[in-house]
Amino acid sequence: MDKPPIVYDDFAKVDMRIGRILTVKPFERARNPSYKVEVDFGPLGKKWSSAQITSYSEAELVGRLVVCVVNMPPRNIAGFQSEVLILGAKNARSEVILLSPLAEIALGEQVF
Repeated sequence: MDKPPIVYDDFAKVDMRIGRILTVKPFERARNPSYKVEVDFGPLGKKWSSAQITSYSEAELVGRLVVCVVNMPPRNIAGFQSEVLILGAKNARSEVILLSPLAEIALGEQVF
């Protein structure tokens, strides 16, 4: 492991929720290839994220369920307010693969 162990109380502070990608736009001002992504969290509302997930086409992303961290402060990325962190992991080709549920789950549902 690259990071020190944490206690459960630290993990419990992270609010991860299920959202559905509504809108995907190219983010030309970003340093690395990225999209501006609008995610719908149902009763929690809609939030925007800057995401380096350009191994997916815009059409592949719209409508997809994703896992996001929703309780981090907004981050200014090249003049754009990124409000949530969309979770993923890199594959052998260093492409970010999104963490997505395998079944339909209600928007805004908590991940634990």
